Amino acid sequence: MGYVLTIDQGTTGTTVSLLNKDGFQVSKINKEFQQIFPQPGWVEHNANDIWNSVLYGIEKVLEKSQLTGADIDTIGITNQRETVVLWDKSTGQPLYNAIVWQCRRTTEFCKSLKKKGLEKTIKSKTGLVVDPYFSASKINWLLNNVKGLKAKLKNKQVACGTIDSWLLYKLTGGEAHKTDVSNASRTQLMNLKTLNWDIDLLKIFKVPFDILPQIVPSNSDFGKTKNIGIIPDGIAINALIGDQQSALFGQACFSPGEAKCTFGTGSFILMNTGEKLVRSHSGLLTTVGWQLKGGKKAVYALEGGAFICGAAVQWLRDNMHFVDHAAEIERLALSVDSTDGVELIPAFTGLGAPYWQPQARGLICGLTRGTQRGHIARATLEGMALQNVDILVAMEKDLKKKMPKLKVDGGASENNLLMQMQSDYLGVKLQRPAFIETTAAGAGYLAGLGAGIWKSMNEIKQIYKLDREFKSQIPPLKRKERLKSWHQAVKRSF
Repeated sequence: MGYVLTIDQGTTGTTVSLLNKDGFQVSKINKEFQQIFPQPGWVEHNANDIWNSVLYGIEKVLEKSQLTGADIDTIGITNQRETVVLWDKSTGQPLYNAIVWQCRRTTEFCKSLKKKGLEKTIKSKTGLVVDPYFSASKINWLLNNVKGLKAKLKNKQVACGTIDSWLLYKLTGGEAHKTDVSNASRTQLMNLKTLNWDIDLLKIFKVPFDILPQIVPSNSDFGKTKNIGIIPDGIAINALIGDQQSALFGQACFSPGEAKCTFGTGSFILMNTGEKLVRSHSGLLTTVGWQLKGGKKAVYALEGGAFICGAAVQWLRDNMHFVDHAAEIERLALSVDSTDGVELIPAFTGLGAPYWQPQARGLICGLTRGTQRGHIARATLEGMALQNVDILVAMEKDLKKKMPKLKVDGGASENNLLMQMQSDYLGVKLQRPAFIETTAAGAGYLAGLGAGIWKSMNEIKQIYKLDREFKSQIPPLKRKERLKSWHQAVKRSF
């Protein structure tokens, strides 16, 4: 039948969906799971909660679509990237909670690496700055803090990986321990040029080679399902890819210079730079987009990410009780004409590109007796958009040219007010696709390519459909004044 099952394992929940051969989403199911905050700045997930959310999603999406596991031709997995898990090979059980990409517990360790003068070496090999965001320092923390680990390491019982590797291991009944180049490029342990684990980096972070997964292209034959119960054994898993790279692929940004911004828990702008490895001098990251099986070279990308985007709206909903549902934020923000001088810097877990200030914290300023909930709601949306402007300006500096348009996706891209703000403050045209869940689409397309459902990327391009364009409606001087106020507030957050 040509059905592709996609597992989009995100920070706050898992979405399982089914795509048909036309690239149409037949059905989807989302399952949220608990966020664990043991200390300020620490973020964890129970890896078994993640696995159970996947099982739930697979079962319910098949029920909803009135299909059976036998109708699935292939499986594609996309995932929150830098989050890491350690598990016991003999039992298949996690040895500690997964440490989430947002977690800042390794800030002091990262500072120590900088003091040792290792930042230049690490960035040269990985394209990444030294920051708690990435997996390597998290793995180092786990190896030093999980009780009873020494004996298990000695007996070769320990496996480590990002969430893609964890799910692959569980789906294949423990037979496959692999990752793809896109996820490996986010660990800070893979060499961007060789696309292999780097011996020098392993020494710096004190990570044993034998606990890591094998690195392979993004649409490889990763393994087959085994002992899942709700679906048959033997279904091929043909794609693993990090969520942001998956969205770049799902947006059909196949040519150098094409870029997208995903509005999820965080917001992430990626630009395809082709087979050219572009080094950033403006605080951005160089990363692997994907590598197709049979291809010797990878496709690279420039990336800038803001750690908090949609999560800021969740904060207004869950912590501040401004709204009952996230979708209501647009109406509340439209209840006022402006922020009335209120600024909200969504640095709840530090600031990412281009600032890289892990100690920064969220900030609301400019409050007066006349400030209403609507002003704070509008300032939240503007903060989400303005942090992306900083990233795009840095990207344009690296490329030495203006970006003509930006493709947008992710749940928050449905907010028309936010999209208009983003176009206004960027000064470029935004394009929103008809299928905004491009993260799931990218993994599905890659799996379909791997399984032969789609024969080429040109065939996939035909599937892509546009929903709406947003064009900037404010004059350059007003944009400049707004950015000045924003930057003054940003400096106060760290």
